[in-house]
Amino acid sequence: MWVSDFSSGSCSAFFGLGGSFFVTPALLVLGHPAEAAVGSGLVFVFGTAITAAITHRSAGHIDYRLGAVLVIGMSVGIETGKRVLFWLVARGLGDIVVSVCYVLLLAVVGVLLLRQIHADEMPTVDDRHVQPLVERSVFNQLPPRLRLKSGGIVSLWLLIGIGVAIGTLSGFLGVGGGFLMVPSLVYGVGLSNSVAVGTDIFQIAGSSAFGSARYLQQDAVHFSVVLPLLGGSVSGAYIGARMTEILDESSLMGYFALMLLLDSVAMASKTISHAYDIGVLHDFSIALLFGTALLVGSLILFRGGKTLLETPST
Repeated sequence: MWVSDFSSGSCSAFFGLGGSFFVTPALLVLGHPAEAAVGSGLVFVFGTAITAAITHRSAGHIDYRLGAVLVIGMSVGIETGKRVLFWLVARGLGDIVVSVCYVLLLAVVGVLLLRQIHADEMPTVDDRHVQPLVERSVFNQLPPRLRLKSGGIVSLWLLIGIGVAIGTLSGFLGVGGGFLMVPSLVYGVGLSNSVAVGTDIFQIAGSSAFGSARYLQQDAVHFSVVLPLLGGSVSGAYIGARMTEILDESSLMGYFALMLLLDSVAMASKTISHAYDIGVLHDFSIALLFGTALLVGSLILFRGGKTLLETPST
């Protein structure tokens, strides 16, 4: 179980994700109500993001002004997503809608990662010779505008719009939003991959703190589950952030994409089992979800340890 928690935390820091790709689906599979799974997922995201943000801060990977603007937009979106979820819960549709959304979300992100690997298109500014998308938008001229750490200038309205859009998904599903925010910052804004990940982790820490507080006010956080999970995951977040300096992201991206696809299958199995009361599918979903997290966590530990042993000491 500890290695599973480590996996979600290390993926949070290493890939710029909030970690709830594992936690929220796991809570849903284990039978927690949708609102409690999402609220607990946001608390988990906050705990792992704090540790990772501290590590990225020491590496100089955070654009604080940009991060603060994104936190504002994300917070507005999280509140919107929360209200939509509780509206569905009041009508008895929360669990099924959130579960189906996770089936689709995990599958889509997993497929996109595999396509990215196949095309060998890892998102780094140095590899691209394309003007950032925001610089080609007429809306980027709207004042006020923010000068980025990278030197670019972006309209605050565009940045807040990005935050609100991704924050709505975050508040509805309990995800950190890094799988959308990092590509948006790289391709859309023009940040380097390292600064995009660091800034995203920073905004996740701030926005998930707001989301956690809002769900806590609704008594929709199960601390008895979240706190034990954070033990292994906080350690994983610290180690994962350090591994960004010693491991090639593409070397592990394929394993992570496979984990997302298998988690999508697990969520589909859980949804069908609850709809038709098929116990064996429920057991299968639990085994698949935790088994893939255990596998990825073990691979990260193995690859990181092997790289350290093979690196000559100075």
